[in-house]
Formats: sequence, C-alpha cells, structure tokens
Amino acid sequence: MTPRRRRALIVLAALGALGVASALVLNAFNSNLVFFYTPSQVAAREAPAGRSFRIGGLVQQGSLQREGVTVRFLVTDMARTVPVRYEGILPDLFREGRGVVAQGQLGSDGVFAAREVLAKHDENYMPPEAAEALRQAGRAGKEGTKP
Repeated sequence: MTPRRRRALIVLAALGALGVASALVLNAFNSNLVFFYTPSQVAAREAPAGRSFRIGGLVQQGSLQREGVTVRFLVTDMARTVPVRYEGILPDLFREGRGVVAQGQLGSDGVFAAREVLAKHDENYMPPEAAEALRQAGRAGKEGTKP
C-alpha cells in the first residue's frame, strides 16, 4: 500500500469515527431535551405523547389532595387545567395559588404523571415561559368573556 493510500484511509477512518461520535452525542442530547408546555398547550395536544416534558402554571386553589405519599393537584394557566399526580415529598414552598413546574409524562388518561415538582422560590420570580403563558392566558380569558 502506498503512503498516499494509507493517508487517505486514515483520513476516511477519522472522518467516519467523527461522524459516529457526532451522531451519538446528538442522539443523547435529543433524548435528554425537555420542553416546557402550558396547560393550554397540553389541552390542545401540542405536548409530545410518550415523551417527558415540563408543565408549568399555578396550582389551582382547592385542588390539592393527599393520599399518603401520592399527591394530586391541578395546574392551571387561568384558561385550562391539567390534573397532576406526584408520588413523593413536595418542596416546602409548594402551595395552592403559587407557581409550579412539574416534569414527567402525560398518561393516556389525561393525567400528568410527575417525576419531579419544582415550586416557585420567592414572591418575585416565575420562569419566563410560565409568566408569558399566564400573561397570554389572561388575555385569552378576557377576550373570551367579551359579549
């Protein structure tokens, strides 16, 4: 084998290995990517079926039910609500009427099975996506009440 062919084979092998490594990294990144959806988007079936995603909004007043370690509550964006089921200990700041972001999957029964629940950490902060969704839902709710 001539030195020129050997170099060409080495370059091709290196490019192939780089391509395989890039594909593996992109696949891992895509499988770990988690998007944020509002209850209105979930109700409109914009959220992925069978994939993990985050849902955010406010915990609806009077919706919190505790059954041992299982907790059920409703997340609302003031236009739509989504039932959530979570098994585990809730954050200390979790309250009705406060902001919440839950990560999990939507079941075939329409109940969001949360693996993780994050509560708003102070009175002034809300994730930008949740704040924008609530702002838009408030506008949609006001427009829907016009005669």
